Amino acid sequence: MLGIATLVAGCASAPEEDGEAGGEKLDFLPCMVSDAGGFDDKSFNQLGFEGLQAAAEELGVEYKEVESQAETDYASNINGLVDQGCNAIVSVGFLLAPAALEAAQANPDIDFISIDDPIDQDGDGETDAENIKPIIFDTAQAAFLAGYLSAGVTKTGAVGTFGGANIPTVSIFMDGFKQGVDHYNEENGTQVKVLGWDGTDGSFTGGFEANDTARQIAQGLIDQNIDVLLPVGGPIYQSAAAAIEDSGREIALIGVDADVFETDPSVGPLLLTSIRKGMDVGVHEAIVEAGNGEFDPTPFIGTLENEGVGLAPFHDWESKVPAELADKLDELRQAIIDGDIAVESYLAG
Repeated sequence: MLGIATLVAGCASAPEEDGEAGGEKLDFLPCMVSDAGGFDDKSFNQLGFEGLQAAAEELGVEYKEVESQAETDYASNINGLVDQGCNAIVSVGFLLAPAALEAAQANPDIDFISIDDPIDQDGDGETDAENIKPIIFDTAQAAFLAGYLSAGVTKTGAVGTFGGANIPTVSIFMDGFKQGVDHYNEENGTQVKVLGWDGTDGSFTGGFEANDTARQIAQGLIDQNIDVLLPVGGPIYQSAAAAIEDSGREIALIGVDADVFETDPSVGPLLLTSIRKGMDVGVHEAIVEAGNGEFDPTPFIGTLENEGVGLAPFHDWESKVPAELADKLDELRQAIIDGDIAVESYLAG
């Protein structure tokens, strides 16, 4: 339904049994370092970690992961994995890019996989090291559909969004969301407002933690009579859900990265949909390729066309979404794929 993404893209304990590859134990150690959201964020980091686990199981090897507590941990965590003999290192998130690049350049024999950043620090359109594979997502395309959907179900005429930090991998969701609402207004002669993002700046918590700041920003948007809310930034959706529940109003929540209905059933009744990124399969495939000696640094860019991004099902909200609106989303998805509708983003080309 509705372009659902079919991609299923301290150290933890390693598997106790050694696997076999071609009858012999594979000499390969894949590793991952999280951003400050942690591997239990039920979203961004968790999805990437699931890809690592699936790849290690398929290859029959152990793995290592290290969880960052703050941005200051990124470089030391990556270098620590280098020192532990990792053959492939996945860095989860835009903010890890500088540390990942430095380590990749210093260790050309290690394969690096960068989630959510092309690692093009000099801006020449090319990844800055030959041993880095970017896994990135044009989530504006799927967010456009979520914005159109939100404008179609709102009863108050106002929808809201806020993010963890004003960085491209966060604002790309907000850009697409606003474009989708604007498109709905143009087609239907309505004036649905988007609060929390004006196309350049908006409401941000300054981090990716579920905390009072996130809850207060969500509450501020709720106080402005929004009835659909898109929080972008891993676990900050938990604070948004708490504010929605306290309001006593019917306010729809939109998840990001994973299908949050599946990863966190506690907020399931609130979820209109989720803007899905196939990080788990992207990581899985890249690690398996590296483990088999077939590492390919060609960037993967998830789009609606290759199903790297998409909308999750409506789940509990399905009966509240008019059939004609659901059909329209299918039409819009195809129009974006065909190039009849251009969704602007920093990855669009």
